Amino acid sequence: MNPPAIAIDGPAASGKSTVARLVAERLGFTFINTGAMYRAVTWYLLEQGISPADREAVCAALPGIPLSFGKQGAVSCVLCDGRVLDAELTEESTNKNVSAVASIPEVRALLVAKQREYNRSEAVVMEGRDIGTVVFPDTPFKYFVTASEEVRAARRAAQGITDSIAERDRRDSQRACSPLVMASDARLVDTSDMTIAQVVDLIAQDIQDRMAAV
Repeated sequence: MNPPAIAIDGPAASGKSTVARLVAERLGFTFINTGAMYRAVTWYLLEQGISPADREAVCAALPGIPLSFGKQGAVSCVLCDGRVLDAELTEESTNKNVSAVASIPEVRALLVAKQREYNRSEAVVMEGRDIGTVVFPDTPFKYFVTASEEVRAARRAAQGITDSIAERDRRDSQRACSPLVMASDARLVDTSDMTIAQVVDLIAQDIQDRMAAV
């Protein structure tokens, strides 16, 4: 049996990445940012002049992508030819194209396999859009973190990101492969009127209480 896996899903700018990282710190688990994995693939494809709309070209490039998935301390990271990717993952072109890349089944199959590898040897807190429905559908620890569109747009703007929240939501929710959807057994956490600390306290305490009850 694998160690525990905590699934935190939600739309863009819901706060799920920050919450997941802090919950992992609180519990002493490893934080896995799956969004960074999809962003890294997107960035690399664009660097090579490959259009995300050209599925055949994307699939042909996947076996040779020089990306590796490791850790810095207790946080996942993505490397390209041994160099950790950072600012590249939030470039405007990456932001605009990541949903298209993430909708390609072959890309998702590759990265879901990589995501599951992390959990074979250690407890993880993993955030994304299909963690509770696809990556770890059997985990009992599922949370869907969201906020109002207005709050999320303001958070995005504060980060200097100008893509449309409504359009991003539409693409992520309507894609045929692993759409953004709340797992039927996930706990809904609306962060619109909550501080990050309050959200972390709520989720971490819920996990600890349920683990203690087993």
